[in-house]
Amino acid sequence: MRSLTFVIGTGRSGSTALSRILNAHPDVLSLNEFMASVGDAAFPEGKVTGEEFWQTLFRPAPHFERMIRSGLPLPEFLYTRRPGRYATETTGIPALSLMVLPHLTDDPDGLLDELQAVVVQWPEGTAAEHHQALYGLLCARFDRTAVVERSGYSTGWAPKLRATFPDARFVHMFRDGPDCALSMSRHPGYRTISLLREIKARAGVASFADLTEEHVRSLPADLSPLLEERFDPALVRDRDLPLRTFGTLWSELVTDGTEFLSRLPTDQRTTLAYEDLLDHPAAELTRLAEFIGVAPLPQWLLTASAQLDHSRRGSARRLSPPELDELTKTCAPGTRVLEAGPSR
Repeated sequence: MRSLTFVIGTGRSGSTALSRILNAHPDVLSLNEFMASVGDAAFPEGKVTGEEFWQTLFRPAPHFERMIRSGLPLPEFLYTRRPGRYATETTGIPALSLMVLPHLTDDPDGLLDELQAVVVQWPEGTAAEHHQALYGLLCARFDRTAVVERSGYSTGWAPKLRATFPDARFVHMFRDGPDCALSMSRHPGYRTISLLREIKARAGVASFADLTEEHVRSLPADLSPLLEERFDPALVRDRDLPLRTFGTLWSELVTDGTEFLSRLPTDQRTTLAYEDLLDHPAAELTRLAEFIGVAPLPQWLLTASAQLDHSRRGSARRLSPPELDELTKTCAPGTRVLEAGPSR
């Protein structure tokens, strides 16, 4: 029986490296940034046809297209590094093509065509049924037996994933607070997230769907352009954003992830600390493999350990003492929650 596991967390926590490591296991289908790519659109209410479901996977993600168009692509965008027949300025890049399919194959366009030919023929079904069928199709294509989806900044999706896939297992991955928050502060995606959160806070809305033209007109001139189809990347790249903003974001995300995990049965949950992975790669990956339902193959463990980058550890300690002290304080609520959180 095929297993399904979701790795949730803050992002900037070594999780991209984990996707690469899992992808190297001959029994694991590693769905890299699948949820980040398709988002809520791929989980419609009720039943949809195969063609309708395919459109949720194929339709370009507007927020990512906007970033590419504005000259602010994320390092996670694999398709833009080796472009195929799709481009933001012409066709748009299909949601599945940006980060998911290039992680699995050197021919993402060909794989997209293969999937489309099958998926559009499917009869009506729920989102859960279509997703399970898609995972099965990919497992058969790559001869894999365990599915692991991993997206950065993914704790917000966890409750919906739990409701949609009640038998799924969950791994909460996290990293030292100050190190992770500092990494967020330097990443264009998290800088954009911080600014979009500020827009929602200023407008007093929970969702961008609730944003009116009046709200947009009331925004400062250095924020409102971020909602347009193309904006000056300097508005994100060069803005002075306080580190405490990212410490607060980290604390919020690890708190959400820990609280979610605490509500799961013990056999459906585990944690993975980036620092533990660096210190004890064979032991941690063995434990993870057994949790997701595959064998901890010796050659895989050896190869995986060599892929871990130890240079990122302790990066926050290179800040000035006042900066580090302030960042540590804003991360303290999240740190306390992790220390008191559910055990493995």
